[in-house]
Amino acid sequence: MPDVYYRLPSVLKLTGLSRTTLYEMIRQGTFPKPILIGRRSVAWSGLEITQWQDYRKAVRH
Repeated sequence: MPDVYYRLPSVLKLTGLSRTTLYEMIRQGTFPKPILIGRRSVAWSGLEITQWQDYRKAVRH
C-alpha cells in the first residue's frame, strides 16, 4: 500500500493537536518529524501518523 503524505492543516485535523503542540511534540521526539518535499515545503507520512495514533491508543489507561 503506497504511503500518503499530509500537509500541516490535514495533520492538525487528523490528530486534533494544535500547531504549537504538534511542533513541541516533534521537538520532544514524541511525534514523527515532517519530510521535506520541496525547498520550503514539508509533509508528514500517513503511515507514521497511523503508527503514532496506534501507539497512543495502546498506552492509554
